Amino acid sequence: MQTGDIRKLNNEELGRELDSSQQELFNLRFRLATKQLTNYREIKTVKKKVARLKTIIREKELSGS
Repeated sequence: MQTGDIRKLNNEELGRELDSSQQELFNLRFRLATKQLTNYREIKTVKKKVARLKTIIREKELSGS
């Protein structure tokens, strides 16, 4: 999901997307610990997505919308 697409979401959708991404990150880390993860780059991608979502949520909080 691109940044422009994320900015179009409302606060409720952003929260759901953040929860979903954090759950996905947890599952990837669990698979890494059990040596079942084959594509290690997925972790980096999901971490960036979580950071992007948190940044946009914070921007919306500061702007008041």
